[in-house]
Amino acid sequence: MPLEPAGSPPTRSAMRCVRLLLGCTSAAELLGTVLAEGPSWITGEGSALYLLDSAGMLRLTASHGLPDWAHERYSVVDPAGELPAAMALRLRRPYLLSPEHTSIDYPNRNAGMGTGMVAVIALPMVVDERPIGVLALALAHRGTVPRRDLDVLETVAEACAHRLSHLLDHADAHLPYGTRAPYGVRLPEGPQAADGRPAGLAHPLLSLAVRAAGYGAFERDLVTGESYWDAEAFRLTGRPAAPDGAAPELDRVVHPEDLPDVQAALAEALATGGRYRIGYRVLRPGGRVARVEESGEVMLDVHGRPVRIAGLLADVGHREQPPSEERNSPAAARTALLLTLTRALSRAVTVRDVTTAVTDVARPALGAAGIVLDLVDEGRLLPVSHTVYGGPRRTELTRLADLSEDVMQRSLARSAPLFSEPSAARTRRDPLTPAAWAVLPLVASGQQVGSCLITFAAERVFSREDRTLYSAFAGILAQSLERARLYDTHHHRASELQRAMLPRTLPRLSGIISAARYLPSTEGMQIGGDWYDLLRLPDGRIGLVIGDVQGHNAEATAVMGQLRSGLRAYATDGHDPAATLARTSRLLAELDTELFATCLYLTLDPADGVLTAARAGHPAPVRITGDAAAVELDLPGGPPLGVDPEQPYPLAVERLAVGETLLAYTDGLVEDREEDYDESVQRMLGGLELWARQTGPGRVGPAPALERLADLLTLNVTERRSRPDDVALLLLHRTAPLP
Repeated sequence: MPLEPAGSPPTRSAMRCVRLLLGCTSAAELLGTVLAEGPSWITGEGSALYLLDSAGMLRLTASHGLPDWAHERYSVVDPAGELPAAMALRLRRPYLLSPEHTSIDYPNRNAGMGTGMVAVIALPMVVDERPIGVLALALAHRGTVPRRDLDVLETVAEACAHRLSHLLDHADAHLPYGTRAPYGVRLPEGPQAADGRPAGLAHPLLSLAVRAAGYGAFERDLVTGESYWDAEAFRLTGRPAAPDGAAPELDRVVHPEDLPDVQAALAEALATGGRYRIGYRVLRPGGRVARVEESGEVMLDVHGRPVRIAGLLADVGHREQPPSEERNSPAAARTALLLTLTRALSRAVTVRDVTTAVTDVARPALGAAGIVLDLVDEGRLLPVSHTVYGGPRRTELTRLADLSEDVMQRSLARSAPLFSEPSAARTRRDPLTPAAWAVLPLVASGQQVGSCLITFAAERVFSREDRTLYSAFAGILAQSLERARLYDTHHHRASELQRAMLPRTLPRLSGIISAARYLPSTEGMQIGGDWYDLLRLPDGRIGLVIGDVQGHNAEATAVMGQLRSGLRAYATDGHDPAATLARTSRLLAELDTELFATCLYLTLDPADGVLTAARAGHPAPVRITGDAAAVELDLPGGPPLGVDPEQPYPLAVERLAVGETLLAYTDGLVEDREEDYDESVQRMLGGLELWARQTGPGRVGPAPALERLADLLTLNVTERRSRPDDVALLLLHRTAPLP
C-alpha cells in the first residue's frame, strides 16, 4: 500500500481515532477528537458526552451543535429515566434511535423536536464493570446502522471510557466538579463495584503522589460560577474544609494588594485559554500571610469559549520570589486588567459577542457571581445578557433582572454608579438579592446605551480604587455596546434589503404547491446574492429560477437585483431556459462588475409535468419520487453566468409526475467547511427520503408537508456554529393535472 505523500492530511481511520483518544486530556478534547478523527458519518451536530456525578446523575460535560433547548432540558439526565443516555447506561449496550424515531418528538411533545435527518446513538462508557458515563453521537445514516459501524462506535466509546477512567485517577483530570469526589469529601452510600468502591462514582481527585507532594487541587466552573477545592487546598490556605468542597470567594482569600494582579492574570488566561501560572499571597485566619503558586489551565469548549479552570495550589512560602515574578503595583495591575478586558471587548462585533465576552472573561475575572446587561431601546431598558448566559442559573438571572430593573433605571438616570453597602446586604429579605452588587450606567458619546448589574456571592466593601475600576470598565463596555449595536442595526437593514429584493410571497398556481426559504450569511457583511423566483409564464407553464451571485456585499446584492429583473424579462418573452441563461450571461458580462453567478432555470408544464431545464454552474435540482426516492436530475450544465458570454447552454427535458416534489437550492444549504461537499449532498438526499417516507405530502397534505420540509432543511443549517454563505431554497410539488 503506498504511503501518503508528505504534508498531506492523515486519512481518517478508526485505529487512528482510538490512538488519538488515548492521548486526550479532557472530556471536551475527547468529544472533539471523535468528531474530527472518527468516521465521517458521525455528523457532529447534536453530539454530547455525559459523565456520572457524585449523586449518580448523568451530567452534560461536553457537547457540539446542541441547540439551547437541548442544553436546558438535557443538561442532567436521570439514569432511571427513559432518555437514550439513561437507557444505554442501564442496559450496558448501545441504544440507537433510527432516523424514523428522531423525526418525531422524543420522548414527548415537551422534549423538543428532532430534524429527522439523522440517527442518534447513545453508547455506555464502562470500565471493569464501573460506569463512567455515556457518549451520544448523531449519525448520517439513512436507515438502520450496519453492524460494522456499530463495532467501530463501541470501540470508540471504550477508548473514551478507559481514557476518562485514567484521567479521573490523576491530578490532570480536566473534568467538571461532581464527576468525582474530592479528596476529603465523603462519598454517599450506594452500590459498590468489585473493588469495593461505589459503583457509578469516580475516584478521588488526587493521586497519592500529588497528595504526598502537598499540592491542593481546585476547579472553577465558569458556566455556573461555582468553585471547588480539595482538602489540601483548604489546608494550604488555613481554612476549614467546606462539607461540599465549595471554595471561598477569590477576594476573601487573596491578599488585597495582590488581588488586582491575580484578576489581571486571570482575565488574560480567560481571553486566550490554555495554561497559566501566578504567585500571590493568601490571608490565613488570624492575620497570617502565606505565599502560594497557582498553576492551572483554562479549558475551552468546542466553540472556543472558556468553560472551566482546573489546576493545583502549592505552598511556596519557603522559596525566594525571583525578580521576574515580582508583581505590579495594584494600580498597574488594575490597568493591566482593564487592558485585557478592553482587548476582549474590542474583538466583539455584535451585541451577542459583547455579552459573550462579558460572561466569559469579565465575570470570572472580576469574581462576580453574575452580570446582567440592559440596553436602552426606545426609552426603556431591555435585558440582553441573561438570555446569552446559559446553564442552570438562567432562571435565577431572569428573576434577578426583573428585581433589579428599578435600581438599574435609577443609576442610568443619575449617570452615576451605585454600590451596595455591607450593612444593607445583611438586612436583605429576598433570597435572590445578591450579597454585594454594583450597578453601572453605560453612557457613550453622551448617549445612554444601557445599564450593567454586577453581583457577588459574598459581602464586600468597594474601595475607592474598586469604584474607579468599575467606572472605567463601564465606559469601555458602553463604547463596545454602542459600536456593536450600530453594527447589528446596519446588518439588519442590509439583510432586510436582501429580503426586499426577493419575492414577498409565491404565486398560487393551479396544480402546484410551493414553499421557499432564505437565510442570510452569519459572516462578513451578512448580505449576499442568492435569489429565487417563481414565474407565471404566458403560455400557462411555470418558471422556477434560483441563483447565486459571487460575493457577500452590497455589490453582490445589486448585481443579483439586475440579474433577477433581466432573467424575468427574457423568460416572460417566451425564451426557453437555455436561451434565457445565454442572454442573462451576456447581460452580466456587459455590467461593470467582475462578479459571476450560478443559476438554474427550468419550466414546468402543469398539464403533463414536462420539465425543460438549463443550469449555469449551479447545483442540480433534486426530484423526490412517489416511492420516497431522492435523486439529482441529470442536467448537463454550462459555465457560470458572465464567465463565457458566448458559450451556449444545453437544454434538458425531464418529467415531474403527479405526487412528486422538486427541490432547487443554493450551495449554502449543504456546504460545510468540516465535511466533504459530496458527502453533505448524500446526507441531504438521505434526509429527503426519510421525510418522504414519514411526513411526505401523501401523509399530511402537500402544503403542510412542504413547509415542514423547508423548516427541516433550514434547521440543519441554523444549528451550525457559523453560516459562511447565504442559503436559498425553492420547493415545488405537483398535485394533479389540469382539466
